Amino acid sequence: MVNIGYTMMTEQCGPRQLVDDLVRAEHAGFDFSVISDHYSPWIGAQGHASYAWAVLGAAAQATSRIPLMTYVTCPTFRYHPAVVAQKAATVQLLSEGRFRLGLGSGENLNEHIVGGGWPSAGVRQEMLVEAVEIIRALFGGGYVTRRGKHFDVESAKLWDLPEQPPPIGLAVSGEKSCALAGRLADLVVAVQPDRALIDSFDRHGGAGKPSVGQVPVCYDPDRGAAVARAHDQFRWFGGGWKVNAELPGPAGFTAASAYVRPQDVAGSIACGDSVEEFVEAVRPYAEAGFTEVALIQIGGESQRAFLDWAESRLLPALRGL
Repeated sequence: MVNIGYTMMTEQCGPRQLVDDLVRAEHAGFDFSVISDHYSPWIGAQGHASYAWAVLGAAAQATSRIPLMTYVTCPTFRYHPAVVAQKAATVQLLSEGRFRLGLGSGENLNEHIVGGGWPSAGVRQEMLVEAVEIIRALFGGGYVTRRGKHFDVESAKLWDLPEQPPPIGLAVSGEKSCALAGRLADLVVAVQPDRALIDSFDRHGGAGKPSVGQVPVCYDPDRGAAVARAHDQFRWFGGGWKVNAELPGPAGFTAASAYVRPQDVAGSIACGDSVEEFVEAVRPYAEAGFTEVALIQIGGESQRAFLDWAESRLLPALRGL
């Protein structure tokens, strides 16, 4: 059975609503949750970008059962990896062991703000490897001093360290990143239902470890309204990871998706209130071997209606996958 998760999408809801909606998702029976960590929304129509780590602290206190996870944090530009380790350890303590640290090499959209430029994908992968090694060392306890190609650490120590450190997940998109994840991570994260990614992760040391995917959906009893909302807020999604990682701001995503039509969005995102259509949106991930799939309900104003519907109709149907 595939575990079904709920996404706290910081780009489309304010921080108090994110926490309130997560409490409702826990009550509805979602198996886990993930949160995006962005400085900017993908597109201006989304309208939000609160600080994910403050939301996680509040969420840890407001809930009691549902696991939490970053999907994903970039530990190399806005945040030094030693600071990410401290934040992750703190959330693990606050949540009493319910936190997983999802990491990735980042997007220009969020990371350019600190003025360090945006290097090539190869350099970003090098930086990610160094960051994971630093975070692992700090999770191990004691003082850490390191002189690296990209990061220095000077006598750093986590003074509040959970008994069980957060598992680390790495986002992947191809063979090289899968090899890194298989070697360095406790779980793998991907946004494409691609069996080759899971197989590659398994070959490089990931066999038996969890794999977490994510699927955008747009519930509304009025299918036309759902398609319009998905087009307004999520038409950028079809650009693909190689494009989405490079564009520098919401205006770029708006321009890049200017010719995407509502029917194009409806062809790639489940819209409306057909349980069968939503199940079919998740099925490719189950068939590709993913053990967990997080749903993104598009539209901040629609979260409560979606959660009510998911509890009564969608989640029972998805349990059959």
